Amino acid sequence: YPGTPPTVQCTTTNGGRCRYNPNIYASGKVCLSILGTWRGERGEQWSSAQGLESVLISIQSLMSANPYENEPGFENAKSDRDQHNMSQYVAKIRHETLRIAVIQRLEEFLGIQSDGTIVPAYPAGLIEEEDEDDRLTAEDGRPTFEPFEDLLKRRFLWYYESYILAIDAAELEVTPSQAFKTMPFENTGNTMDGRFGYPDLRGRLGRIKEAIIKETESWIAEGMKAKKEETRIAVNLKRQFEQTVADLKNRGNFMIDLDLEEGNSFLWNMTYFGKHMTQFDGGIFQIRIYLSPKFPDEQPRVIVKPPLFHNRISKDGVLCYFPKKIEDMKAHIEAIVEALEDEAPPYNPWTTVNPEASKLFWGSDKDKKKYNRFLRRSVQRSTE
Repeated sequence: YPGTPPTVQCTTTNGGRCRYNPNIYASGKVCLSILGTWRGERGEQWSSAQGLESVLISIQSLMSANPYENEPGFENAKSDRDQHNMSQYVAKIRHETLRIAVIQRLEEFLGIQSDGTIVPAYPAGLIEEEDEDDRLTAEDGRPTFEPFEDLLKRRFLWYYESYILAIDAAELEVTPSQAFKTMPFENTGNTMDGRFGYPDLRGRLGRIKEAIIKETESWIAEGMKAKKEETRIAVNLKRQFEQTVADLKNRGNFMIDLDLEEGNSFLWNMTYFGKHMTQFDGGIFQIRIYLSPKFPDEQPRVIVKPPLFHNRISKDGVLCYFPKKIEDMKAHIEAIVEALEDEAPPYNPWTTVNPEASKLFWGSDKDKKKYNRFLRRSVQRSTE
């Protein structure tokens, strides 16, 4: 590398039993000319001028609205049979994406068993400071730190309603336990077999949500323990709190008030007073910022109470925001305020955490007026 392309392996295959795409096999093989795993047209092969970004964009392009056409020979399939197959193919990919790529992965992280009970994959508790360098692997060789675990949990809270809405719409198109349709290009050992089971998926999503909320609230007790033991992270967060408060005071920022609940530096209470001459004028918003003893590896989870009708706030009050420095709590506070106040952000599908609000926010002028009206009503309720 870069003389030869990287080797790419898909690991989200349900143990080698699920072919997600004509180009992504159940074995994990990713067929792309840029990777040298598929014969392509002249100019599509790998060159040393390309890099990982080119590979990632190529893989992303496979995740299209109509992956049926990715199969060679089916690029221009237009028959009635093909049209039916296309819709059936998308339907089963949607189901298995929810079941395997969302639900199954998070159940593994959270230790949720098939009967709904929870057996933590790794015992809960604070990490001793002298052991921090050893937490990448456990005694049995399993990783104790998953780089995407926290990201998946936070995004689950952001997108929970979208998952439920997807299930509500999709289950109207199939019958309970209906078998997946086998595509013409699928063959034994390299297919996506199964049955639709949306009621089960809905229940599992609910259990995951409850488990993540319970985990988030457990950080409060873990934080108090860390405070008493004066661990390094507890001392660091207390210092960051004091510095952030001092910075707000020095800048004359009276729209934000911060305090630690019972002196716990792992639970910040933020009161945001709506900015004059904006949609938030006159509003008083309570925001709880939960911090993990594993901060910054685990990022804060931010809840707005009561929830605002806002394109960046889920109906459960979970705020979607992106700090410039993940280890700096002052940057988190700034990003929270920016997410609330930004009236004309560039479109970003990542931030679609409130489907109803987002549809209005990015809709027509009439939709935007309706969005502003709903937002103002929720602002007014914040003072009731």
